Amino acid sequence: MAGPISMETGTARPPERPMRADARRNHERLVGVARTAFAEHGTDASLEDIARRAGLGIGTLYRHFPNRHALMNAVFQDALCSLLDHSRELAGAEAPCRALVDWLGAIVTHAGEYRGLARALMSASQDRTSALTQCHLPLREAGAGLLRRAQESGSVRADVSIDDLLQLTNAIALAAEQSPDDPELAERLLRLTLRGLK
Repeated sequence: MAGPISMETGTARPPERPMRADARRNHERLVGVARTAFAEHGTDASLEDIARRAGLGIGTLYRHFPNRHALMNAVFQDALCSLLDHSRELAGAEAPCRALVDWLGAIVTHAGEYRGLARALMSASQDRTSALTQCHLPLREAGAGLLRRAQESGSVRADVSIDDLLQLTNAIALAAEQSPDDPELAERLLRLTLRGLK
């Protein structure tokens, strides 16, 4: 039986085979080690070191993750799910503008856990071929819903776009990353953002 039809080429694609047990273990080991390495050393941590710490060769890492962004995407899936769940919790909030800013604050907090993540997300928003786009697009959609609700309530200006807000949020996370001696910076910048939205 042929696989699904590709809309781009009109040809049948082979169905995706499930990972063998050893390949799945290697995949999970690499993601776990990468999560720790990114938290300790930032998202530019050595891929060779990640493979070595996982007890695998660099070729195995590249078979699972063809580039750094693909590995980052895998590492951040749990956080992405948490941010998406949070957006659904805030969708019915009584103060839609505050809900939007709270959600943006959660993104800043997440980005702050991994040095270099904010910069990578900023670049991924402009590069549809990046594996990190798989993180960016669901966040964009979730944020657009919160923004639309805030705009419909009249508490946020109509000319504000979700793309601008996400770039601003990543810029706040990047600024906070560059100023570790000022732990209140992100919160102050988010408060300024709230004022600018109204």
